[in-house]
Amino acid sequence: DKEGLIISLAAGLCDEVQIIIDTIPFRTEETAAMVRALVTGDKGMIHNDIKEAFRASGASHILALSGMHLGIVYGIVLKLLASAGNTRRALVGRSVAAVTICGLYTLATGAGESIVRAFLFIFLNEVAKLTHRRHELKQILLAAMIIQLTISPLSIRSIGFQLSYAAMAGIAFINPWIQSFWPQEKGHKNLPHKIWETVSVSISCQLTTAPLAWYYFKSFPTNFLLTNLIAIPLVGLIIPISILAIILQGTGICPELLVTAIEGLVTLLITSLETIAAI
Repeated sequence: DKEGLIISLAAGLCDEVQIIIDTIPFRTEETAAMVRALVTGDKGMIHNDIKEAFRASGASHILALSGMHLGIVYGIVLKLLASAGNTRRALVGRSVAAVTICGLYTLATGAGESIVRAFLFIFLNEVAKLTHRRHELKQILLAAMIIQLTISPLSIRSIGFQLSYAAMAGIAFINPWIQSFWPQEKGHKNLPHKIWETVSVSISCQLTTAPLAWYYFKSFPTNFLLTNLIAIPLVGLIIPISILAIILQGTGICPELLVTAIEGLVTLLITSLETIAAI
């Protein structure tokens, strides 16, 4: 059937991406393993000591494909298609392309509960924009949850589902209140405000996910603010640069500069998280 064909094609695409990653001439196994994990969700090649550093520093969510990863892919697609203009046809084409690519990425990486939630957010956001409907985060959060539970009611038992929606609930309901302590003018974000935004989002997510994390794992990452301030910007660079390197490597023209940049960023990420974990 068509659904099975799409899933098969998406899985085949993921396998092909992993093969291309393995051909990129990284000097260390850790770099290739990290790129595979961040782009395709395959964490099998990452050494246990590195996984432990991520866990102890409160960065485990970075290795688990989530809304952050899909959001980066979504942002890349929108930027690449921004030059198409803002006509009705361009807007529809951009939305269809973004939803299609994000949908294939979701299927190719296993369609876990967290990344499905992120895809539903993107889909609902694009539909709301095209139909000129209000699309506040609170509304999209509730709509996505209803859709996901309707399709897969047992998802509610998944830890990934619970943590993902808890984190988004924090961003939707608590973050605006925290942001109000230092309001920002739209379109005028300087570096201190960007840092404050990351801090605000991190605190909001921790307030709603901490009870679940303690219930399931009996642990709480005390250095989560420092971890997020360092790790999120680095991952925000590693993923798009890695995707560019994969595309170029697939054509046989991947420049050494990109490879070196990825290696440097991955090394900085791992070293930073190992340092934080040791504190």
